[in-house]
Amino acid sequence: MRVLVLALIASLSAAAGAQENDAESIVRDSINHWRGLSSKTELTMVIHRPDWERSMTMAGWTKGEDKSLVRVLEPRKDRGNGTLTIKKNMWSFAPKVNRVIKIPSSMMGQSWMGSDFSNKDIARADDILDDYEYTLLTTDAVDGVEVYEIDAIPHEDAAVVWGKEVLTITAESVLIKHAFYDQDGELVKVLETLEVSEMGGRTIAKRQRMHEIETPDEWTEIRVESVEYGLELSDSLFTQSNLQNPRD
Repeated sequence: MRVLVLALIASLSAAAGAQENDAESIVRDSINHWRGLSSKTELTMVIHRPDWERSMTMAGWTKGEDKSLVRVLEPRKDRGNGTLTIKKNMWSFAPKVNRVIKIPSSMMGQSWMGSDFSNKDIARADDILDDYEYTLLTTDAVDGVEVYEIDAIPHEDAAVVWGKEVLTITAESVLIKHAFYDQDGELVKVLETLEVSEMGGRTIAKRQRMHEIETPDEWTEIRVESVEYGLELSDSLFTQSNLQNPRD
């Protein structure tokens, strides 16, 4: 009997471990699917407030798991503003001051370019993989596509502000919802995918909206206009020098 009990415990532990690994794999596959080995994206960011709205056209590049560059193209007054991320480090550049500034950890929670995205949202890279434990909560079918809901709980020593995050990801590795909860378990903000499309040879989130729960009439949308994957991108693209003096 004791042998049977131990075997049962072992099998349950293995099943739980497999579920956690499956959940982490789903998240990892979603991130890798979105950025590819390398990518170039042209996008529009729309910041909406009850009494005004403005938009910016941007270009973004990614390489590997830890390099990204975003640069504003339009409007003219914002042209040249950019953000460089390498691993967990972030730098910004504004032509008006003509300086590259490293974003300190104390400012990572602040708004990115006046939007509803924070610097942390943009620079997080693989933090969501490194700093969290995952549990697969549910598996459902939506319009014939399998959809997974995954609980992400930060490790005790993780330098994150959220009490937990909940991600909803399709079997096609498309993130369709990302909910952020505070330390008391209250929902604070949500990133939702409003449109999915075939672009760059794969199915991606074409239009996503971030909004705070307390201010639902204030939001920021990211709209992908075009995307290319598998490009040969030089490491020199992802440098502070290129951030300040573009050569791409």
